[in-house]
Amino acid sequence: KLDRSVTITPPHFFHTAESMENLRRRVCLTAVGNARCKAQEVCRLVGQALGKPLLIKEEDLKEWEYQSENQHDTLSIQQKIQSATISAASRVFATFEIKGKTKQKKCN
Repeated sequence: KLDRSVTITPPHFFHTAESMENLRRRVCLTAVGNARCKAQEVCRLVGQALGKPLLIKEEDLKEWEYQSENQHDTLSIQQKIQSATISAASRVFATFEIKGKTKQKKCN
């Protein structure tokens, strides 16, 4: 049993500047990877090969936190963790070189 001099306060969740920068970097790199995959699929569709990137630019980065309608004091621990969760999305513009036709495999 704890003595009356011991006070237990609810946890306080926060994000360090370093963790936020890591989140932004991962989101941007994922967006660039997605753009490359999409360009590669388009090239395959038209019988071309994707070359090196010519231009990559992050156009927009959005961050948002979960918003709860409940009072913060009445939230469960899981809800408090969720309310401290930050999501991010990045919009990138990427231009890739397109190489000559690839050899088409015949479907049997």
